[in-house]
Amino acid sequence: MSTALHYFRWAFLVTGVGLVLSLWLGWAYTGTLSGALGFLFIGAVLSVLEISLSFDNAIVNANKLKDMTPVWQQRFLTWGILIAVFGMRIVFPILIVVFAARIGPIEAVRLAATEPAEYSRIVGGAHISIAAFGGAFLMMVALKYFFDEGKDVHWIAGIERAMARFSSVQGLEISIVLVIILTFATIIPAILVATFLYSAVAGLVTFMVVDVLGHVLDKADQAADIAVKGGLGAFLYLEVLDASFSFDGVIGAFALTQNLFLIAIGLGVGAMYVRSMTIMLVERQTLSQFRYLEHGAFWSIFVLACVMFGQTLTHIPEVVTGLLGAGFIGVALWSSIRWRRLHGTVPAPAAAAE
Repeated sequence: MSTALHYFRWAFLVTGVGLVLSLWLGWAYTGTLSGALGFLFIGAVLSVLEISLSFDNAIVNANKLKDMTPVWQQRFLTWGILIAVFGMRIVFPILIVVFAARIGPIEAVRLAATEPAEYSRIVGGAHISIAAFGGAFLMMVALKYFFDEGKDVHWIAGIERAMARFSSVQGLEISIVLVIILTFATIIPAILVATFLYSAVAGLVTFMVVDVLGHVLDKADQAADIAVKGGLGAFLYLEVLDASFSFDGVIGAFALTQNLFLIAIGLGVGAMYVRSMTIMLVERQTLSQFRYLEHGAFWSIFVLACVMFGQTLTHIPEVVTGLLGAGFIGVALWSSIRWRRLHGTVPAPAAAAE
């Protein structure tokens, strides 16, 4: 137990600092003890929300990191996490206001500090764009994993085997995502169609660009050393993926508070736990010990993509997203433990895969 807690020492430290800052922020804004305690409570809830929504993020990060060189692993776990915390939790909400309201970044920060209601309204107005972009990108991430010809271990066997069989069909994942986009475009209000289509296609194109760029950059690395895998291309892929994972947490946070600084504190604390979970999964090789955990994470991504598309039509509470994602991962973990009890710890050969 103490060994596992060792990985979370920095997360615990940041949690303490974050809670103190939340308390101080509440006192600065309200000048009352009850107001300060209210900020403290919301900061804690935001942290838990981010952690619950990010289990799948940590698992996917660990899956990619295990194939990266130690140098790039360290770069992602330092620079990458800093980009994730400050870029997505602080800069991203400000950029939404900058583009939506056509104002400067300094004015956007002033708006967040002095007129939180107006700031929240502008961010809410960009919801369709964010949901469409994130839904398309994450759907491609999930389908790319399942439509893999070399995938020989299947958790939800009937569906996953069928998807693997059709993996040789070129562009099938893109076609499926385009059909989903066109279907939703016929359902959503006509006034939002152009915004939805532009954002969804942008998400699709972003995935393709990052995927191609990753292959090109990693091929260049391999040309120098055939054993080198996962360099700058993998780093960029993980950064864009983390950004997509963060959309729901950032937008959902505005349902709890309109204070940008409290959101940054709460989600920043949660992001540190994602980093700690990622390191633990890589160093302790937890993914190799639990056969279906990775599958559960990608099914969780698939559900999150569906939820984000669904949010273009109606509001879906963040607690539903968190419970669905955690549910898939929990069942996958239970299935992995059950498989180990039945077959032992030695991985089964491909022909015997379930």
